[in-house]
Amino acid sequence: MKFPSLSVFFPAYNDAPSLPGLLQKTFATLESHVADYEVIVVNDGSQDQTAQVLDSLRQRYAPYLRVVTHPENRGYGGALRSGFEAAQKDFVFYTDGDSQYDVTELPLLLKRIGPETGLVNGYKLERHDPAHRIWIGNVYNFCARLLFRIHIQDIDCDYRLIRRTLLEKIHLTSTSGTICVELVRKLELSGCQVAEVGVHHYERLYGRSQFFRVRSLAATFLQLLRLWVRLVVLKSKAPEAG
Repeated sequence: MKFPSLSVFFPAYNDAPSLPGLLQKTFATLESHVADYEVIVVNDGSQDQTAQVLDSLRQRYAPYLRVVTHPENRGYGGALRSGFEAAQKDFVFYTDGDSQYDVTELPLLLKRIGPETGLVNGYKLERHDPAHRIWIGNVYNFCARLLFRIHIQDIDCDYRLIRRTLLEKIHLTSTSGTICVELVRKLELSGCQVAEVGVHHYERLYGRSQFFRVRSLAATFLQLLRLWVRLVVLKSKAPEAG
């Protein structure tokens, strides 16, 4: 039996080389496993040939492929928020447009959906990145889980399947990579059931990560601190104020 209804979206920033292969795998997977689907790519102000590539792919995969274009880069959080807003099906799956995760593993997540499941989150079986990125990622994941009291084991794994009715109930504000912490924290607080599935992670073949730069890291950690004050410190004091 096929999964009933699914929106798939990819945030993309300078991912022109990876998009044709990614979308080919995506549509083949959806055709085999999902009855009613749509695919959305959020072009977040890319400066390469992403727009031209997407114009060609949109003609090929019409009417199932939609493109959301940001004239200027809004950051990873801004791209995810646009993708969530554009999604129209009962469940929403997203992963990054750089193909570091294998979209053909999506059925592993679909199998874990039950009546009360709100989030199925991937976790990297093994991370294939340079040593410094692995170290920074591990520190970030440990600190975020500790500070925000998050239970899933891999916040940094952007391979997620979410029930759309829950997305409609939470308000996301982050513009950077901290949106993953905000998203998971608010979904866990909703009381929904959460499942986790191991997925493979691959080397980045094209482009350069926007997260692992000194300026980006500094901005992300500053936003993470502000998010912690808002979601943890102020929330914990709210009952006393009332």
